Amino acid sequence: MKNSTIICSIGLYMLQMMACTPASRSEEEAQVKIDKDERMEWWREAKFGLFIHWGVYAVPAGKYGENTNYGEWIMHSARIPSAEYKEYARQFNPTKYDPAAWVKVAKEAGMRYIVITSKHHDGFALYPSAVTDWDVADATPYGKDLLGPLVEEAHKAGLKMGFYYSQAQDWNHPGGAKSRFKEGDGWDEAHKGDFDHYLETIALPQAREILSTYPLDIMWWDTPTWMNEERTRPFVEALTVRPWIITNNRLGIDGDTKTPEQFVPVTGHEGDWETCMTMNGHWGYNAYDTNWKSSEELIHKLIEICSKGGNFLLNVGPTAEGEFPEACIERLEDMGAWLKVNGESIYGTTAGPFKYLSWGAATQKGDLLYLHVTDWPENGKLNVPLSSKVLSAALLVNPDEPLGITTEAERVVIELPTDTPDEVASVVILKLAEEPVSLPVISQGKAILASSEHPDHPASNAIDGSGHEIWESADSTGESYLELDLDEPTMIQAIGMDEPDRWPRYRQNIRLEAMTESGWVELFEANTRGHGLVRKLNPIETTGLRLFVKRKEGPPGIAEWQVYAPE
Repeated sequence: MKNSTIICSIGLYMLQMMACTPASRSEEEAQVKIDKDERMEWWREAKFGLFIHWGVYAVPAGKYGENTNYGEWIMHSARIPSAEYKEYARQFNPTKYDPAAWVKVAKEAGMRYIVITSKHHDGFALYPSAVTDWDVADATPYGKDLLGPLVEEAHKAGLKMGFYYSQAQDWNHPGGAKSRFKEGDGWDEAHKGDFDHYLETIALPQAREILSTYPLDIMWWDTPTWMNEERTRPFVEALTVRPWIITNNRLGIDGDTKTPEQFVPVTGHEGDWETCMTMNGHWGYNAYDTNWKSSEELIHKLIEICSKGGNFLLNVGPTAEGEFPEACIERLEDMGAWLKVNGESIYGTTAGPFKYLSWGAATQKGDLLYLHVTDWPENGKLNVPLSSKVLSAALLVNPDEPLGITTEAERVVIELPTDTPDEVASVVILKLAEEPVSLPVISQGKAILASSEHPDHPASNAIDGSGHEIWESADSTGESYLELDLDEPTMIQAIGMDEPDRWPRYRQNIRLEAMTESGWVELFEANTRGHGLVRKLNPIETTGLRLFVKRKEGPPGIAEWQVYAPE
């Protein structure tokens, strides 16, 4: 196969499509779709994967000086000189590392693939690299490959395997990109230099080295700082040695998957996407960070992500000795136990038809809807905002005992037993007689205005049903608002909001007001971290809503704002 055809089929599509002639373009586009669907088939079935951030940063384990809040970005955040940081490698000796044990934990958790950092932003390679001596074989007492054995064990266990590779940011090799620094600059003279020289002598040779050495299923790029089309092209060409490899969208152009980080988009995403998330506040190991998400929260995240059509890539940061923190193992065991019972409702599913459910979320597989009930109704009646005909309902754990069904205007009511089968999330299976049709969100098609709007980012973008186009205020600082006209008195019970998926994150103050018979009434106020929010409200009748947004640095902005009615 010619390289041009392979590039089209591999999914980094954009560059090649510019080169396709008009006569051949439709044929090429059809081939791209066929090839991508084939490549993505296992990934779309898998739904759940393990992310591993591991490297020299596990030695300081979060602490530098008196500060204990550092993770994998410790070198950048603390402005550590290269020579000083490299001393940590002398203490990186993971003698307790057991790749078979890691794979066993992942598999028993119900995960179907693993992605590990082959080189993070500190430039340190976890494999023996012929390109540099800043690697595990040359710079540490361990002195041998960490990644090859993991790839072998993962494939032996039937798991797919991927490498994360930081192609642009590199804080040790001269010329590597540094986030929030001008090109070629840095905090240490030793790592300043020419970015193109770095790409030509370090990043591109290492990418080729990895792709030709390891039988990978995924190449997970990160942060295309200082990248452009010309700089990206050689990396696209390097991928041709693995025609079936899956790539993400962080190389510098579109890839196979979108990668929202640390949040679940209210709207999900069109196409294939994957939320990557930490169990605490750090990607790399931090001995001082005990702010762990609970097993229940992580299971709910998995359900929510799958209900919107995505995959969940959940992170573990191993210790410098090569062990998973016990808190991570406990949570993965709990997730695995839940999936052993309820996996049918997760694996191989697509997004459910509902934008929001106050009691949980839903996934779909063919003519089956899986209702994940995380808030068991006290009155035993589960209201499903569905106007389609339902043939039957049953609990997943007891499929042979049908549940009562009542059809009402624009909803189906399921009669549930008094006690929930699972305190974390119980699953009800609905068998459908036709395609599911749910109520539209209240905000859809309504009139909206803004106190201020940038000409390129009007208020209408905030309720267009997609998080791709944003509303942004024309004011560089201060508070702006969006006002939604609901036409008539309307009952609402929740809102969902996405913020622009940009770095640095839009950390904002959000305040919601509703127009009632008594005038404007404040419903809530909250601070965000750039990840949006979903807020359940006490049901209230209103004719209009105002969403006030205040941002300290830069103009306020919203990617999507949705308003939901009671079921």
